[in-house]
Amino acid sequence: MFTNDKAFLDADFLLENDHASMLYHHYAAPMSVIDYHNHLSPEDIATNRQFNNLTEIWLEGDHYKWRAMRTHGVPEKCITGDALPREKFIKWAETVPYTLRNPLYHWTHLELQRYFGIQKLLNKETAEAIYEECSAKLQTNEFRVRQLLAKQKVEILCTTDDPADSLIFHQNMKGYEYLTMLPTFRPDKAYAFENPSAYNDYLNKLAESSNTAIHSLQSLLDALASRIDFFSNMGCRAADHGLEHLPYGKLSSAEAEKQFSSLLQGNVLPPAELQALRAYVLLTLCEIYHSKGWVQQFHLGALRNNNTRMMKQLGADSGFDSIGDFPQAKTLAWFLNELDQHNRLAQTILYNLNPSDNALFASMIGNFNDGSIPGKMQYGSAWWFLDQKKGMEQQINMLSNLGLLSHFIGMVTDSRSFLSFPRHEYFRRILCNQLGKDMARGELPHDISLVGSMVQHICYGNVKRYFRFTE
Repeated sequence: MFTNDKAFLDADFLLENDHASMLYHHYAAPMSVIDYHNHLSPEDIATNRQFNNLTEIWLEGDHYKWRAMRTHGVPEKCITGDALPREKFIKWAETVPYTLRNPLYHWTHLELQRYFGIQKLLNKETAEAIYEECSAKLQTNEFRVRQLLAKQKVEILCTTDDPADSLIFHQNMKGYEYLTMLPTFRPDKAYAFENPSAYNDYLNKLAESSNTAIHSLQSLLDALASRIDFFSNMGCRAADHGLEHLPYGKLSSAEAEKQFSSLLQGNVLPPAELQALRAYVLLTLCEIYHSKGWVQQFHLGALRNNNTRMMKQLGADSGFDSIGDFPQAKTLAWFLNELDQHNRLAQTILYNLNPSDNALFASMIGNFNDGSIPGKMQYGSAWWFLDQKKGMEQQINMLSNLGLLSHFIGMVTDSRSFLSFPRHEYFRRILCNQLGKDMARGELPHDISLVGSMVQHICYGNVKRYFRFTE
């Protein structure tokens, strides 16, 4: 029975009553993990990388931790700089007690417990012992990359890959018995028209990988179609796109060719022309996705690379992005309708980063569900700055109010860290707690098998069906 005084991270962490506990332990926890969107390194998985120390596996590329360390006053040398791994870890450990009420505090200790069996709280006093114990374990075969994934019952994961990537590491993983690794087509650079010089450099790379001379817009589209075929042959089931908002603008093929020609000559396009050309390319790609039976994902609303000084020093994806306040509704509806009116709208997942747009996104998906499959249009899991307790609860409740939570395809890590998979547990506990509280209030029936079946579908069954992973 539940009491008012619970231990930190006990067996019923985040579970507030017996219904929630039953749902989690008997229905959610036993399910395997399908992580259909992440930024893990295919090379690390294929080569079964062995990390040298805890800093290497825990702090490399983790901009969540980097932001917290900067806020705590840690110098950049001890975050992304040339400080020794042990020194960087000590600085992170000193930061951890100051992350109380930030999800990092939960994630940090979940990861120490679930992977390394460490129950101690991480702080300045425990840092050395924890660093030594974890780094020693990382030197054993049990703690190589694929074994770490197995600890979290990861069955299928989909990486995020540029059209020009060779996918050699996915090829090397084909036929591996215990884990399926599939690529995801992420063509953002193919329509990143803002900087003509950088864009033309990328076209050279894409031309080489596709064996297609790119001298016109049509040849670009031919090159991308060729890479889509290649990705499809490698088992790809999805494309992904990171945008401030979906682009808008109607162009004829002649107009689009003219604008693209200007871009190839090094000219900067006016904002309206840039958006229209991006819409032309992206709509064409989406029609191809539909023909392939792929799922298309759109991550919308991030305001990226806000700190120019740090962008020059560290590059992109280093922790200087935030929530944007872009208008979404009109362009989102226009873009989806352009595809739907020609019956070329693929299964679609919309991820929203601005919580003020939650109802907008949750209601938008209902406009384009057409009865072809359950949950064709998905309001995606709470993402990035929103993948914390409150954000997940808001996403679950908004989808419940305006759509059908029963057909939701659940959580993703969206992470570069191989220690991030307890986020699936975090989500599952939050989901079960929401439903358990509804049961306790009499808002859902006290039918544990009915609600438990819904939990299992959200955690595992729906996503396996949605992406046709049984085929």
